[in-house]
Amino acid sequence: MSKLNGRKPLYHQIRQYVTDQINQGIWKAGDRLPSEAELAKQFGASRVTIKTAISELIDNNAIYRVQGKGTFVSADASGEPVVYEPKKEENLGNRLIAFILPAIVSSFTTKLLDGMEKELSGKGYKLLYCSTASSQEEEKRVLNEVLALGVSGIVIFPVDGESYNEQILRLKLGHFPFVVVDRYFRGIETNSVCADNIEGGRLATEMLISLGHRQIGLVSTRITDTTSVEDRVAGYEKALSQHHIAVDHRLRITDFESIRLDSVLKDGQADPDALKAICTFIRSNPEMTAIFALNLSAGLTIVQAVESIGLRIPEDLSVVFFDQFEMADFAKVPPTCIVQDATEISKAAVELLLSAIRNPYGEPRRVTLTPQLLIRESCAPPSKKALQKNIFTTQ
Repeated sequence: MSKLNGRKPLYHQIRQYVTDQINQGIWKAGDRLPSEAELAKQFGASRVTIKTAISELIDNNAIYRVQGKGTFVSADASGEPVVYEPKKEENLGNRLIAFILPAIVSSFTTKLLDGMEKELSGKGYKLLYCSTASSQEEEKRVLNEVLALGVSGIVIFPVDGESYNEQILRLKLGHFPFVVVDRYFRGIETNSVCADNIEGGRLATEMLISLGHRQIGLVSTRITDTTSVEDRVAGYEKALSQHHIAVDHRLRITDFESIRLDSVLKDGQADPDALKAICTFIRSNPEMTAIFALNLSAGLTIVQAVESIGLRIPEDLSVVFFDQFEMADFAKVPPTCIVQDATEISKAAVELLLSAIRNPYGEPRRVTLTPQLLIRESCAPPSKKALQKNIFTTQ
């Protein structure tokens, strides 16, 4: 029996013992810890005490548990990557793939999920869908949970944020098979599949310019939150530059939190603060004749803002969306939008993932697919009346 300090609670001492073993390099990344029964016997402690100590270490990401296999030292706890051991084809067990995404809130995410399920089913795999509710903490919890289930691979649509989840870096260091969709990460090479967002931003802006618009606004979530948003802005600026139109930063509002804008997708009603901000933005820029909404939630919020101040789309203000929504053709004003091919993205993601399962040490690949411009009824040449309406005056 190990000798422990009687002044501290027993579970604190056991937790410290495990931490010391890791820090001293006795237990290395990927090593399996003694079982709870073995630790209980070693320290003369109850299983409840051992569980308490182990649970705290799991919460701190020092160790992680895999159902039916045991508890292991995490990569970042010892400073070494956990090496993923590829499963042999005949021992793939449940052949389960996890698809993790913030929420199903648009036709794009719906088709992405449907396409993923069909592709995997045809390959003999089952799909486990997990929502992160647009929370990085929940994303972290879900990643740990699906790993504990022993999934064969993961497809992840990351939560917006200035930095990617550390759990994703752990997957990379451990050579675990996973694919990122909708974006890629700067500074870390991973398998990824997304639309060419620069081209999408350029197409949307080019179309507005071709109609005669020169004062084109832009509305999005924080630019630094994702590469997809950064690239759409780059495409917008590229089109302006190609036509020798100066970039006017007064004609953009790019500081919304995703979760705030996304409320319009869940409730059908725009977030009051976001709605007020966009109304003020429109009124404060009377020279603006068109707006490029960098995602669906921004577009729908703009539509409600325009209606709330008594303007009309496209007579007074043209609006183009990046992405579309279910039943968009039946909207009061069907929106012109940039469409991502969710079916092709799903197909490419599954191909990359199965390749990574077969060879987890292969070079990561980034697949970029060209989006399409779908012209409907929300854009028209700029109206002179729109420039003269006193309703634009800030109230």
